[in-house]
Order: sequence, then structure tokens, then C-alpha cells
Amino acid sequence: MTGTRRTVAFFFLLPALILLGALVVYPIGYSVVRSFFNASGNSFIGFDNYETLFTRADTKAAINNNVWWVVLAPTVATALGLIFAVLTERIRWGTAFKLIVFMPMAISMLAAGIIFRLVYDQDPEKGAVNAAWVSIHDTFADSSTFPKAHPRPNGTVSGKTGGPYLTKEPVKAGTNVMLPLVGVAADQMPDGAKPAKQPTADPSKITGTVWQDFTLGKGAGGVNKVDATELGYPGMRIEAVKDGKVVASTTAAADGTFTLPASADGSELRLPAANFKEPYNGVEWLGDKKFFTIHLGGFDLYLNIVTTSIMVAYIWMWAGFAMVLIGAGLASIPRELLEAARVDGASEWQVFRRVTVPLLAPVLAVVLVTLMINVLKIFDLVYIIAPGSSQDDANVLALQLYLSAFNEGDVGLASAIAVLLLLLVIPVIWFNLRRLRQEERR
Repeated sequence: MTGTRRTVAFFFLLPALILLGALVVYPIGYSVVRSFFNASGNSFIGFDNYETLFTRADTKAAINNNVWWVVLAPTVATALGLIFAVLTERIRWGTAFKLIVFMPMAISMLAAGIIFRLVYDQDPEKGAVNAAWVSIHDTFADSSTFPKAHPRPNGTVSGKTGGPYLTKEPVKAGTNVMLPLVGVAADQMPDGAKPAKQPTADPSKITGTVWQDFTLGKGAGGVNKVDATELGYPGMRIEAVKDGKVVASTTAAADGTFTLPASADGSELRLPAANFKEPYNGVEWLGDKKFFTIHLGGFDLYLNIVTTSIMVAYIWMWAGFAMVLIGAGLASIPRELLEAARVDGASEWQVFRRVTVPLLAPVLAVVLVTLMINVLKIFDLVYIIAPGSSQDDANVLALQLYLSAFNEGDVGLASAIAVLLLLLVIPVIWFNLRRLRQEERR
């Protein structure tokens, strides 16, 4: 190439080189230099910011969570993309399925974060996940109708809050045992509750009533006495206990009346704690509960529920991206190879595992590497979905960089985090470039 042609080529490249230097080279160089200075930038502190990065609780949590993000999210999204891509070739409505799976990609991270913040809401009346979870739970486990019920201070039963409640004295056959409770709002009484009444005493049995001993209005109604407007507690379980053993049990009728056999004579009546159990309220999907912890020398690697929940939102968005790329690779596979494997007696699973997946390996590598780079800079979903109470537990490096720079004003630590992210991305990029060169040689 002559000097003139080199000069012309240089001038054509100059705008790109200026932009590359201004937007890439200079920021990287400045971040590296700035990471060796204190928060204000006035004093050189060497590697202190990097030491802080690996010793401070919030930055260690961010590193921990980033490890799980890099390991789990790209792997699961790629695996789902592979499964979806294969399925869409085998179903008649494959195009519609692709559209549905890919549709979340059209939603911004901000919108997706708001959606999943609502989906994961703790209140089953708001959060879709907990609404479904509570419905499944309540199908197999009964919930209490009277979680707020408790004895009157001067009533015939007593006990610690939440039950069990026992009669203050043993009961005798032929007597009516009155078990007055309060604490259930009128609009929370069961639909089947009927006005309470006092049963007729039976000399050979123990009878009684468990009811809401409260009449609206100051001074209205009598204490430990059934009034006309008061309702029974239908379904309330009553146990007769002697020497710590249950000798008889029953449940109250709609009007609160109950009957126990003669074997209950001389026992104490107990209202078990199950009668007053708080209703199941689902799982705190955005809480800090840990699934498990792996001890690695002085560093504990743990996975918590809030990070997992946010990963699900990410996978929901990016599984469609993986499906489209893998689907394109799947379409380029020669069908003769698949048919030859089937003719040779291979099952569909063997065709998938030994033919389809190996031929798709380059595409799978591209998808996996792309998603790994993407999750290293994950910020929006974590910032929006994780509530303030558990944001520290869901913390990631990109979010910690933002918090250090703009909330704490520690630009030195933020620069150290930026450099760490760069160092983490370089091996992934190197692997991708190496793989591309190998593809070109083929």
C-alpha cells in the first residue's frame, strides 16, 4: 500500500478512531486510574478500593449474586430456548408459540421489573404467584376461620395468644359449659354461622356452646351469657383432655353448640391452636431467605430466594431470544442427517442428544456467551423488583457500582467495580472471538 493510500485510509478511519478513543479507550483508562484513588480523588490509596471490594458486606453480596447470575440465568435461558426451538418444529401452531415466547423481548427491562414486582407481591389478593400458591396450599390444607378469636378476660377459658385455650376448671357431665370468645369482626364470621343458643343439658353427657360473646353497642348484652344477636362458631374443634391426653373431641354446630360423651367427665376442655391459626399467606418471594450455602474457604457462596425470583423474570424475557437464535441454527441442520439417524434405529431422544445438540453447539455457544455478557451488567431488574428491605440481598455488581458512585459518592470504589466487571467480561469475549476464528477456518 502506497503512502497516499495509507493516508486516505487513515483519514477515513480517523472519525471512528476518535469516537472509539473518546467513548471506549479513555473511559476505561480513566476508570483504571481512578480506582487507585480515594472517594474524593485527592489521595492515592493503591489497592485499598479492591480490598474493600472483596471484604465489605454489600460488595461481597454483589459478587456472590453475580456468580449465580452468570452460572444459572444464561444456562437455564439457553436450555429453555433449545427446548422451545425443538418443540416449535413439532407442533402445528409453532409460529404462534414462537410469537408468545418471544413477545417479552418487546418489553423494556423497566416495564418487566414493574410487572414482576406486582406478580411477586406478598399479598395473595395482589400478587399472581402467591394467589396461585395459596390456592394450591388451601386445596390440601385447611385454614382457620377464626384466626383473631381469643377468650374474654373474665371468661371461662384462658391461654396464651394464638391458643390452645383451656377451661379454667374441669367440667362435669350434666352441665352446660359456656366457652365465650371475642375478636372476630362481624364481616369475617362464616356465612353458615347461626345465632348462638344454649343447649339442653344431658345428665350423661357434656354439652355447651362456643360463641362470639359480643353485642354491638355500649353496655349491650351480658358477659358470659348468650344474647339473641350473638353468633356461634361453626366448625370450632373442642377436645376433652385428661392427664395430657385427648379422651374425646367434637366440632361445634352452626349455632356453636357441641356435645361430648360421658368419658369427658372430669376433663378440661381445650380449644386447639389449629382453630386460631393465621391463614396461609404464601411465600415471601422477594425476601432474603437462603436456599443453600456452599462454604469455600473464607467465602460463603449462597443463593437466596429474591435473587432466584429476579432470575425467573430475566429468563422469562430472554428465553425467546435464545429460542429464535437456536431455531435459526436448527433450520440450517441438514434433515438427511436426522433421518439417517432415525433409519439406523435411534430414538427421538438419541437423535436430539447425539445429533441435534452437537450440530447446534456453535449456536448454543453464541447464545450462552451473549447471555453471560448480558447478565454481568444486569441492573434494571434488580433495582426495580427487589424491595428496599431486600435490595442488599439481591445486590449485583452493576447496581453496587451505581450505589457507590451516586448514593455514597465513592467514585474510587465504583471505578474498582467497573474494572472488575471489565476483567470478568474479557475472558468471555476472548472465548467468543476464539470460537469465531475457529469457525472462519472451517
